[in-house]
Formats: sequence, structure tokens, C-alpha cells
Amino acid sequence: MSAPLSGITILDLSRILAGPYCTMVLGDLGAEVLKVEPPYGDDSRNWGPPFVEGESAYFLAVNRNKRSICINLKRASGRDLLHRLADKADVLVENFRPGTLDSLGFSYETIRAARPEIIYCSISGYGHSGRLKPRPGYDAVMQGEGGWMSLTGEPDGPPLKLGASLADIFTGTMATQGILAALHQRNTTGKGQKIDIALFDSVLATLCYQAQGYLLTGESPERLGNRHPSLSPYETFETSDGYVIVGVGNDALWRSFCRAVGRPDLDVAGFETNALRVENYVELKKLLVPMFLSGSTQHWLDLLEPAEIPVGRVRSVPEALSNPQAVDRQMLIEVEHPTVGRMRMTGNPIKMSSLPDVPALPPPRLGQHTEEVLSEKLNLSSEEIETLRGEGALGS
Repeated sequence: MSAPLSGITILDLSRILAGPYCTMVLGDLGAEVLKVEPPYGDDSRNWGPPFVEGESAYFLAVNRNKRSICINLKRASGRDLLHRLADKADVLVENFRPGTLDSLGFSYETIRAARPEIIYCSISGYGHSGRLKPRPGYDAVMQGEGGWMSLTGEPDGPPLKLGASLADIFTGTMATQGILAALHQRNTTGKGQKIDIALFDSVLATLCYQAQGYLLTGESPERLGNRHPSLSPYETFETSDGYVIVGVGNDALWRSFCRAVGRPDLDVAGFETNALRVENYVELKKLLVPMFLSGSTQHWLDLLEPAEIPVGRVRSVPEALSNPQAVDRQMLIEVEHPTVGRMRMTGNPIKMSSLPDVPALPPPRLGQHTEEVLSEKLNLSSEEIETLRGEGALGS
């Protein structure tokens, strides 16, 4: 059985995180991904520590299932190679600042003129329209500009960014969705299109109920630490040996919670509905904090899990990755890297009954597949490739 995107070729001009994450997911789903890198490589090859055998963990994390081609777009012969590769591609993904590829002769209009069915996905900080279009954008900046940092942290503390680059990851996910939708539409119309994905837009979209609350009431949401603005109890509690996180999402769960922890006295006037528990949050927390401190994390898990209360321990990254569920769900995979050797990676979260279990390609070394791809896709001979290398069109 073939993979869902088998037969689809992605020309990946992106680097760092949002674009590479998008194209890695497409590669996981069976697309052929040709990663085009400049002579110095994707910027994230130099982001670290940590480095292992000279390889950046940052780069390795988002570049499996790709072949790397090293092309110098500052040379006319290098630009010609890219045009010829674009003529063979179904999708082009790029995340240069708006206008950069246009100046090199690779605008959507130019590519579409030669290949009308191309799907051209541009990822940028603020998008290809609007007054902020020229600005560069990185994940941390977007977490600030998009409102996330104003919601993250303790009420009396400074704004904080999230511990993972979720602005990039979510934007890459949105780009993947846009590409899949465009491929589906192309099956009907035969025509490609341009997709314009902005980190700023993606972060705003994730504000979801926080944004909706403000738009309806005019009241700005504020930092609440680990507390939920609309549910209670729905937060972390310190235990005698760690932290537990509890999610009581409705009144039936609240009654089950009170029974499970042996505190039926908590289900009294002032706490019987979620709205009242949120309104009387301070009083409720005064009762719950010492209760949770009186037992270990495992003690509370043993009481709450059988009652089907959403609950979990707050784990470190090593603890999260060592959860047996990660193995059961194939969220840790192994690949054989030419430099690092046998290495583990987080797996693909998209589980499909028709997605075959095929070995993943390891993240490529810089320019590892240049000759292979140029020979295979453009029928270039070894002599022609060496001539291009001599002209400076290819990386060494």
C-alpha cells in the first residue's frame, strides 16, 4: 500500500523551523522532499548547543525524510537549476522575507507561468500583504506581538514566552493543511495556487476563546499562571513530591472529584457549579492547596484516575519521552544518520490506517544528495555536474 502523498514532489526552499516542520510532515506522509540549501546550509545547522558529531539537534529535529541539494542562487547557472527543478515539482515551499525570491526571479507569477499546476506556499512573519509585510519575524517575536506572552506567566510576574517554539510549529502545521487542501482542489481543477501563511496570523488564530472573550466583553484577558480563566479546578497543584495537574471540566466531574479525594464537604453551596467555583476561586484554592500537599503525586493519581478525572503528573522532557505511551503510539522512532549514527527522534503524530510503516530517511547532511537528485531529476551527467560545481553553482 502506497503512502497518501506518494508521487508528490516538494521543492523545499525553507529553513529554520516553520517551513522545515511543514515539509517534514509532508515527507512523513510519503511526499518526496527535495531540500534546497545555500552553500552555507540551513541556518539551523549552526544553532546550538547541543551538537552531536558536529550536527545540530535543532536541524535534526525537523529534517527527516528529505534529500539535501546544495545550490548557489547567486549564480545564474544555479538559478537555472532551480527553475528546472521547479518545473518537476508539485509544491514549492519557501520562507524568505517577502520580495526576496521575487528579486531572484522566483516569484509565484514566474514559476506559475512555466508550471500552472504548481502550489506555491510562502511562510513569513507577517504575510505577503499589510503594512508590516517587510518585517522579519521569529517565533519569540511573534509570541510577544501575537498576545501569547501577555497570557503566560504568574499574575504578579513578567510576561513569559512558551518553553517550545509553538508559533513556528503551529504555523508549519497550518502550512501543511493549506498545501493538502490545495492538492485536493488541484485534483478537481487541475490548477495550482499560492498559499500565504504568516506566523502573526497563526498566533492570533490560537488565541481562540481568549480573543473571543475580549471581542465580546471588551475585557482584556490577563496572566493567570496555570489557572484556567473559565474552569475550576483546572490547574497544577503542588504535592508532597512534585506537581499534579487536574482538569475538572464540568459539574459531574466535580462531584466525582469530591468523592474520589474523600472530601464530600467540598461540594457545598458556593462550589456546586463551575461558574460559582470560578467566582469563588480564591476560597476554593485555599482548601485544595493544603489537601494536595498532604499526599504524593502518585497518591492523587491513584485516587483520581479510577474515578476518570482528567489528571496527570507534571513531567520533565525525559520523563515525558520515557512514558510507555510514547512507545505504544510510535512517537519515538529510530533512524541511522551518516554522522551521528543510530539516533532517536519524535515521530509523526498523524496516525492513518493506510499509512504504511516504512523506514524514515535520516536528516540529510548538507548537499548529501546533490549529484543524485540532479542526475535523477534533470538527467545531468557527472561531467555536467562537475562543470556546475566549478562555476560555483553548487556547494562543495
